[in-house]
Amino acid sequence: MPAMTHLPMAWALCVAAFLLLVTGPAWSSGAKPRNQAPADPAKSANQDGKAEARLVEVYRLIGTSNSHAALSSAQALVKDYPNFQLAQLVYGDLLTAHNRPVRALGEFAGDLPPDATSRLQELREESRLRLLALKERPPKDAVPTQLLSLSPRNKHAIAVDVSRSRLYLFENGANGPRLLADYYISVGKAGVDKKIEGDQRTPLGIYFITSNLDPKSLKDLYGSGALPINYPNALDIRRGRSGSGIWLHGTPSNQFSRAPHATDGCVAVANPDLDRIIRTVEIRTTPVVISRNLKWVAPQSMSLEKTRFEEVLQSWVKAKSAGEFVQFSGFYAEDFTADEKTLAIHSTLKKTSSAAARARSIKLSDISLLQWAEESGLVVATFGEVIAGEKSGRTIRQYWERRKAQWKIVYEGVVG
Repeated sequence: MPAMTHLPMAWALCVAAFLLLVTGPAWSSGAKPRNQAPADPAKSANQDGKAEARLVEVYRLIGTSNSHAALSSAQALVKDYPNFQLAQLVYGDLLTAHNRPVRALGEFAGDLPPDATSRLQELREESRLRLLALKERPPKDAVPTQLLSLSPRNKHAIAVDVSRSRLYLFENGANGPRLLADYYISVGKAGVDKKIEGDQRTPLGIYFITSNLDPKSLKDLYGSGALPINYPNALDIRRGRSGSGIWLHGTPSNQFSRAPHATDGCVAVANPDLDRIIRTVEIRTTPVVISRNLKWVAPQSMSLEKTRFEEVLQSWVKAKSAGEFVQFSGFYAEDFTADEKTLAIHSTLKKTSSAAARARSIKLSDISLLQWAEESGLVVATFGEVIAGEKSGRTIRQYWERRKAQWKIVYEGVVG
C-alpha cells in the first residue's frame, strides 16, 4: 500500500496533539495500552472508553505516518462500532487521502446539503473536544475543587466539565477521591445554566443521582438507561429556576455519540460508558457536579478550607445540643427556608428551649462537603444526625452561603 503523503498537512492539529501523547499513559480505565491489538467488543464485559481509545490510536498512527496501520485500525473500528459516526468520518478521509490531499476532517464527503453540512461541523467539534480533553489531562491525583470532602457513604462522585465535553468518574477511598475514568459527553442544545422549563440548557450546580430508570421503560433516544438528578435542587428553587427531567442518559441506537450540544438539557454519554457508570454509582449518595470549567487541585490544598468549615458546622451542633434557640438561630439566614420536617424540628426546639432541655447531645456522622467553585461562598453539607435519646437518626442536607464574612444556612432539609 502506498505511503499516505496527503495527510500530514491535513491532520496537523491531530498530529500536534497526539505526538505529545504517544508515550503517555492511557487516559481512562476503559482505554487499552498502546501497541495492543484491539479487543472484540463482544468478548469483553467492560466496554467503556474503548471505542474512543481506538479512535485515538488511529490518530496516533496518522501522526507517526503509519498509514497502513491507521487505515487497518480505522476499518476494524468502524466494523466493531458501525454507529460511531466520527470514526466513520476519519475512515473516509483515510481512504480518500490515497488519491488526493485531505485538508480538513470530513473533506471526503464533498459538497453537502445544509443539514449534512451542519452535522459535519458537529463532528469536527466533537473531534476537537475529544482532542482537547485528552491533551489537557488533569494533574495526577488532583480533584475538582467542588469535592471539598466526601464521606465514606459517597463511594463515588461524578464531575462534568462542559468546556471539554467531559465527564469524570471518581471512586472515593481511604485516601480520598481517585479518578476511575472519563468520557466524552453532550449537553443542552442551547448550552448550560438552565433557568426555565424548556430552555434546552443543562443546569450548572451540585446535584445527586435520585434513581435508576428501567431501560425497558425508555424511548430509544435515551439509549441503554437513565440516571435522573435532583434538578431543581433547593438552591435552584430559591432562585426561581424551573424545569424537571434532567438525566444522565445514553445515546440512540443509530448514534454512538451525540454532538457536543444536542440534548434538551440532559447530559448524554455513549451507551458503553453509561453502562459502566450505572454499574458503579449509588442512588441518593452519588454527587454530580456540573461546571463550566473544572478547576483541579491537590486534595491537601483544600485541607485548611475544609477544617475551617468543619469548625463552623461543629459550632452549629454545639448550639443545637445546648438547646439555646437564640444562639442556634444565629446560624440561619433571614431568608432561610426548609422542608416541613425541618420546620417542625425548629418549632420544637424553640418551644423547649430551657435549662431542662439542654442536655440532648447531638452527634454527626458521614459528613460530606461540596463547594460550588463558580460562586464564592457556597457549601452543600450532608451528614447523619443522631440526637441522644432517639432510636434512629436522620440524614440532613444544608446549603450554606457566606454572608458578610459569616456562614449562614439558607436551606435545610431531611434527605430520604
